[in-house]
Amino acid sequence: MDGNVAFALLLTLFAGLATGIGSLLSLLTSRTNTKFLSVALGFSAGVMIYVSLVEIFVKAKDSLVAELGATNGYWMTIVGFFGGMFVIAIIDRLIPTLGNPHEVKSVEDMDVKLSNPEHTKLMKMGVFTALAIGIHNFPEGIATFASALQDPSLGIAIAIAVAIHNIPEGIAVAVPIYYATGSRKKAFKLSFLSGLAEPVGAFVAYLVLMPYLNGVVFGVVFAAVAGIMVFISLDELLPAAKKYDETHSSIYGVVAGMLVMALSLVLLTK
Repeated sequence: MDGNVAFALLLTLFAGLATGIGSLLSLLTSRTNTKFLSVALGFSAGVMIYVSLVEIFVKAKDSLVAELGATNGYWMTIVGFFGGMFVIAIIDRLIPTLGNPHEVKSVEDMDVKLSNPEHTKLMKMGVFTALAIGIHNFPEGIATFASALQDPSLGIAIAIAVAIHNIPEGIAVAVPIYYATGSRKKAFKLSFLSGLAEPVGAFVAYLVLMPYLNGVVFGVVFAAVAGIMVFISLDELLPAAKKYDETHSSIYGVVAGMLVMALSLVLLTK
């Protein structure tokens, strides 16, 4: 395994373990910083949308056009892009409603007193949410890994964006588990484990894709990565940011994320 692959896997591990950060925030603090989460989630969405449409899609198209010709290459890029969206949409549809990882939770929810039947229901919800996030993080791991492998500086930006997006997911797991068990340790453990699906997805991508990696495979995978990240931004990050929103904080975060990503791409271009 060369240095670039190891670095890409480490970035994916960092992004996935951010669910544990969300869990710690929910278990060690008394109030949710909604303004921070709104700006942070908006920032993450801005980074993902900008880099997907301006950088990743273009690189995928260039690779496929070079291999297949202008017309066929462009069509294959489009198929890969919407194919990525289709895959992540199917995963979302298969996740049980009870375990919806997009449901916004706050630290203050821990203060609510519950009856025994409610404890049982919430334990089930927490387990389903952890499973749902694990499934959901799998393609995100592939996206982060593929981006970092192609361009380490691009991978760093995407890993940070994915990590920010994983923080509220950690809260979504930890709150119902803590509700149901009264154990901070169990809540943190399950949240932490759900984030490990991201580096697992990256490692599977390494094992499956690396032996067959060529211009066409790279282009299709990269186009799919762009589609996955745009879908995640529109379906998860922006709605969650708006739920935490205070005085248009989320849209300011989106613009800031796009601006930072744009400047990074210009300054880091060799």
